[in-house]
Amino acid sequence: MGGKRKSNENEGVEGGEDMNNSNKKMKKEKHEILPSSIKNKEKRSAVHAKLKHQKKLDKRKKLKARDATAKRALELGEEPPPKQIPRTIENTREADETVCMPDDEELFAGNDADEFSAILKQDRTPKILITTCRFNSTRGPAFIKELISVIPNAHYFKRGTYDLKKIVEYANNKDFTSIIVVHTNRREPDALLIIGLPYGPTAHFKLSSLVLRKDIKNHGNPTSHEPELVLNNFTTRLGHRIGRVIQSLFPQSPNFRGRRVVTFHNQRDFIFFRHHRYIFETKEAKQSDSKGKKSKDAKGESINKEKVIARLQECGPRFTLKLVSLQHGTFDTKGGEYEWVHKPEMDTSRRRFFL
Repeated sequence: MGGKRKSNENEGVEGGEDMNNSNKKMKKEKHEILPSSIKNKEKRSAVHAKLKHQKKLDKRKKLKARDATAKRALELGEEPPPKQIPRTIENTREADETVCMPDDEELFAGNDADEFSAILKQDRTPKILITTCRFNSTRGPAFIKELISVIPNAHYFKRGTYDLKKIVEYANNKDFTSIIVVHTNRREPDALLIIGLPYGPTAHFKLSSLVLRKDIKNHGNPTSHEPELVLNNFTTRLGHRIGRVIQSLFPQSPNFRGRRVVTFHNQRDFIFFRHHRYIFETKEAKQSDSKGKKSKDAKGESINKEKVIARLQECGPRFTLKLVSLQHGTFDTKGGEYEWVHKPEMDTSRRRFFL
């Protein structure tokens, strides 16, 4: 009888353990409910906020632990753990055969023989003709006025009813090196056409996110000094060619006294334009020892060390360009040959870039 009772008691204990395990599983499942599966809007947003907060706390805890291990390693005189490189779309981009290498002799030979070599070797000074499309808007001339202040030796001519091929002939006769056509749609500039003279090429860009100088907070007014030009991330053969198209618009002898910088920054095939003035200032920085206490001299006065800092002031305008096509020669819609044209089929991957 006693033996039977014991076996029944053991079975009861095992049954209780199974119940506890199943309850724990049920609780885990309750905790792991995704917000998307909750139909009630208020509950769904509350669960989402809770998960987001927990994720933030875990991230902070990991960062603190990593900083603590690095500090301990420095105190012990050991090498700190290597810094983790975050995975971004840029550093995980698809491999491209056309990426320019620093020892590419063919590329340098091509640079010496292309359409821009005379301007970039300073044998010719850039002279730019800026015009509009036939149906102009109120915001177009304001944008052109600011472009003229950015690009030295740029001249504005009214389009009127002239055909673009006639304008190209006129510009060639008057020794212009490039033509910029500002296209507008619904009273807003939406495209730029840059035509290299006399032999091309013609680059067509989509223009977006335009902010004029008057709309930029605490903007500066540019001087007439020739600016410094900064081109970033034009790494492929096509990007290198577009970089030279942009480079041919500006003189190759910047006046550093003016402290003007014009930047074309390429990121994920979007070219961001910025125009700044910079200034160097000396600022007093209080010295402190390794323990964080302020260091003092023999008289007990705190030692101040001068530190040089650079400040930027944006002059405007601000806009973004996206390459649509690159055409051989000057503008010709019917018989022109294209070096590169953007097509919707090309946008198959987020990690595929052309510039």
